[in-house]
Amino acid sequence: MGDGLDALTDKEKQTLRLIVRGYDAKSAARHLDISVHTVNERLRGARRKLEVSSSREAARMLMAEESATPDFLARKNLGEAESAATGEPVPLPGTRHGGGWGVGRTGALLIGGIAMSLLAAALLLSAPLMTNGPMADGASPPSAEDAARDSAVEAAARNWLALGDAGNWQGAFDSAGKSFHDANTVAGWAEASQQVRVPLGAVVSRDLQTIRYLNAPPHGFQEVRFRTTFANKADVIETVTLQKEGGAWKVVGILID
Repeated sequence: MGDGLDALTDKEKQTLRLIVRGYDAKSAARHLDISVHTVNERLRGARRKLEVSSSREAARMLMAEESATPDFLARKNLGEAESAATGEPVPLPGTRHGGGWGVGRTGALLIGGIAMSLLAAALLLSAPLMTNGPMADGASPPSAEDAARDSAVEAAARNWLALGDAGNWQGAFDSAGKSFHDANTVAGWAEASQQVRVPLGAVVSRDLQTIRYLNAPPHGFQEVRFRTTFANKADVIETVTLQKEGGAWKVVGILID
């Protein structure tokens, strides 16, 4: 099966990595600025080379292979971003390898530990996901307990993002979770935010897209995605990852893309 992985093209790998992150063909096409047909062709080619019937299984195999390579872990999750046009790695100026923050040329801000990045990616493949969004026909509404939890998670994410909106980097750092503190410094967080968040300008609107539960020890994570319009840029996706600490939801990761 190693031969099949070796036979994958860079663009096929690029697309599979998005599947790892929870994208479907349509959202991957939008992210890469290519057609859904092209995405499906890449996934079809990957499935054929890996001799599997599921794109998710193909993505799982690629993730397992690449996660076994320490150099890849440090480089791919925090040290480099991928160019949407070419699929080639783009160095991240100001990155602290082995955990921390990175600012990419594409205007993405990633904060969080390397373990958190890998954990979320792996669990998108292996764990059941609970998504708060439009319900399918015939689906049962969320229970009162789930609704209350989702409301608390959304409020915690919004309140934390509001600190960044106000330029209160110290307050955002102080109120984040332990994983965030372990992977970053106030100075690094402030520098990354100055480079990426500040140029976006004031928030015009911030709409909830999904809340997903990532089933991971010890108590799981909640991933909240917002579609946000800023004064200087529209249609930005903010992904906030939270973990419960001391009875409260704490932010442990942030991605602005």
